[in-house]
Amino acid sequence: MQYNHLEIEKKWQEYWANKATFKAENNADKPKYYVLDMFPYPSGAGLHVGHPLGYIASDIYARYKRHKGFNVLHPQGYDSFGLPAEQYAIQTGQHPAKTTEENIKTYRKQLDKIGFSFDWSREVRTSDPNYYKWTQWIFIQLFNSWYNKDTDKAEDITTLLDKFKTEGNAGVNAVCDEDVTIFSADEWKNFSDKKQQEIVLQYRLTYLSDTEVNWCPALGTVLANDEIVNGVSERGGHPVVRKKMTQWSMRISAYAQRLLDGLQTIDWPQPLKDSQINWIGRSQGAMVSFDVAAHDAKIDVFTTRPDTIFGVSFMTLAPEHELVAKITTPEQKQVVQAYIEATAKRSERDRMADVKTISGVFTGAYALHPFTGKQVPIWIGDYVLAGYGTGAVMAVPCGDQRDYDFAKYFGIEIPNIFADVDISEEAFADKEKTVLAHSDFLNGLNYKKGMKTVIYELEKRGVGYGKINYRLRDAVFSRQRYWGEPFPVYYKDGMPQMIQEKYLPIVLPQVEKYLPTEDGKPPLGNAEVWAWSSTDNKVVNNDLIDNETVFPIELNTMPGWAGSSWYFNRYMDSNNDTQFVSKQAVNYWKEVDLYIGGSEHATGHLLYARFWQKFLFDKGLIPVDEFAKKLINQGMILGTSAFVYRVEGTNTFVSKELIENKKVQPIHADVSFVNASDELDIEAFKNWRPEFNNAQFITQEDGVFRVSREVEKMSKSKYNVVNPDLICEEFGADSLRLFEMFLGPLEQTKPWKTSGISGVYSFLKKLWRLYIGKNGINVSDVEPTKDEFKTLHKTIKKVEEDIENFSFNTSVSTFMIAVNELTALQCNKRAILEPLLVLISPYAPHIAEELWNQLGHNESISTAAFPKFEEKYLVESSKNYPISFNGKMRFTIELPLDMDKQEIEKAVMANEKTQQQLQGRVPKKVIVVPGKIVNIVG
Repeated sequence: MQYNHLEIEKKWQEYWANKATFKAENNADKPKYYVLDMFPYPSGAGLHVGHPLGYIASDIYARYKRHKGFNVLHPQGYDSFGLPAEQYAIQTGQHPAKTTEENIKTYRKQLDKIGFSFDWSREVRTSDPNYYKWTQWIFIQLFNSWYNKDTDKAEDITTLLDKFKTEGNAGVNAVCDEDVTIFSADEWKNFSDKKQQEIVLQYRLTYLSDTEVNWCPALGTVLANDEIVNGVSERGGHPVVRKKMTQWSMRISAYAQRLLDGLQTIDWPQPLKDSQINWIGRSQGAMVSFDVAAHDAKIDVFTTRPDTIFGVSFMTLAPEHELVAKITTPEQKQVVQAYIEATAKRSERDRMADVKTISGVFTGAYALHPFTGKQVPIWIGDYVLAGYGTGAVMAVPCGDQRDYDFAKYFGIEIPNIFADVDISEEAFADKEKTVLAHSDFLNGLNYKKGMKTVIYELEKRGVGYGKINYRLRDAVFSRQRYWGEPFPVYYKDGMPQMIQEKYLPIVLPQVEKYLPTEDGKPPLGNAEVWAWSSTDNKVVNNDLIDNETVFPIELNTMPGWAGSSWYFNRYMDSNNDTQFVSKQAVNYWKEVDLYIGGSEHATGHLLYARFWQKFLFDKGLIPVDEFAKKLINQGMILGTSAFVYRVEGTNTFVSKELIENKKVQPIHADVSFVNASDELDIEAFKNWRPEFNNAQFITQEDGVFRVSREVEKMSKSKYNVVNPDLICEEFGADSLRLFEMFLGPLEQTKPWKTSGISGVYSFLKKLWRLYIGKNGINVSDVEPTKDEFKTLHKTIKKVEEDIENFSFNTSVSTFMIAVNELTALQCNKRAILEPLLVLISPYAPHIAEELWNQLGHNESISTAAFPKFEEKYLVESSKNYPISFNGKMRFTIELPLDMDKQEIEKAVMANEKTQQQLQGRVPKKVIVVPGKIVNIVG
């Protein structure tokens, strides 16, 4: 009876689906364990073998925890809104919902083939109105909340309104816009309704504001920083410019300190934590206010080194700073405008990364030093960003290398305020340097005392104050896209109004075109039925808009991170129609116990999700303020690319050994055209693309054309993708699962080589033969031997340790050793082989289920308890003593470990082999070290 992986895997995948084997209950006597993968975006390309790596690891752990007696939640779904589906819709006219559905079917089929123990009854899709109804609901909760600094949490907006009505806003300690006007309770009552709405909008946790954004004209949308690579869009490689637009934003900055503090409570990789710490960017210093000469304007600057204020010799504003247009002199207008236009074509990321280029323009205006009154020239430079701090810096050339380089390049004064410091060096290398500034209150003070003294003097003069600053900016939450969550917002008299929760979801309308309108409105501007009737409480035709009872609906959609910022909570209760998650469900599951996903989401999804979690916690909707206790970043599986070499200027290709001194151009070839010996299928390559149809090939004498190989990121664009479906077809899903774990530690990047999987496949066939003979199952109930028990229990010990430490690669080696040892022992004992199957089942569940069934079990192996390790089977009761004669070992004798010296000596001397060595001689002495050696000295 042969091992037929195709038959076995199909059988058990159908069994699990029909029996709902892995369905989790929301209440159980068992302890709970929640295992989660970062859910995939269902692209048209489908999965390649690199994608399942994290899923296999999480599945092993989920199955292990079930064996350990836990009620395991291991769900899966799809992050199904996004730009790729919309771009495909623009190109083909096919609705994104249709392509998304097709892609999801492909993904589901591929995932099922690999045998994951997902609870598919809880599947979520961010593009499903039943799901994004609750994303819209959370948005409304954010809109109706403000952040109270006194209680250090989000509160309902009604508590803020109560303060305004009774005491005005002077005593309100809130996270809000910088330019809030102070008013009394009486003034508040006399404001118009619209004015009151405008004021409250300055406090809400989600709000409208004019924001500098990354605008991609070709895609017709705003892009996040992580969607831009080298100044162009990651999708399509289109130019991106900086542009000011009215956008929805999320006041994530309110949670900056709590986001930092929370990192101390979660078991996440330190490099990922460091990324978030740097992104949040906490710094302590002072806010300093500089008057602008000849203008009724001030420039506020945050500095971490207020003690260097007497070293300021110029100021630099971001080109986008709102004061630039106002203060620039007529003589400088043209050159300043040209510089601003050039800067708009560079992304923030590029500007931050470029530390070598020195560029800037003088505005012609001057600021007044807050202490000396001296005029300080005001420049603009693209190394200063409008969104970071105040968009302005006070430049101290003798204390900062970049300021020094800028001043040197443009011939600006460089005053020296440090004693014994060469100003061409970085003066901040030693922060304890004595400051010898030209002021009575700073002379002789060190760094720390100098800071405190300057802050005191700033506050005394009313020109500044001490402040803790964060680099973290409020997150832009609008996208000029079609395929995203619609905002539950309509506009009355220009002010945003929330649609009542009972009328959600507000479903995406049908449009004919997915591009922005001719007058530049987002794609939803093409919708004909996209107005809100406040009397009928439904979406109606735009022709009915009268701004009295029928109003325009928001045309932007939410970004991709909206739905992914809370999906882990929805899995707990995904079929609930009345709540985003019930109290009973969320109090049972609480949080994710193990989360596996990519480190590339450190400052995107993972930061935003922590922010939303803390907000929902503040509102009493969930019991914990961190959503995942433990996080593991899986490494990347690299592909082995194939390259052919074309002689430059020709359509002739040369086999790699024949290149010699020819000038050649490397070209990626599809790896499916190349065999294990690196030989190219020339005809397949020629038929691949039209430009290669008539290509010439210089081959070796035997007609063979060889390619070169290089390990790169596995990518469709590099033609090095390996389809897991093909691997499952040829070798089986269990082989794929074992092989991906066997490649190396989970967190490490490692190359894929299909040829290596045959060894794993051979192991599974060997495992099969332990249980199955020519006539079927071959297992006995005879008591195992000592050696058989020893093999089993050292395997139990090692595998349990490996799984608990997520060292899955070493478990695979342990299984191979165990099967080899049991095969050599000709073991067919049920007491050994049954627990061995349970050990292997998290890794290779299909073969384990089949053999478990063959052993006579009617229930799934997933219900079996994990074998218990017993130390006694590894405790040695005897010792194989090396017997030496005059220091040379001649043979060994196995003796009980509890023998004393006399008994050991007596047993050795009585042994036949000892007598043969002595040949009647009497030894001078016998040296016995119990548990180690016996040496007979002749």
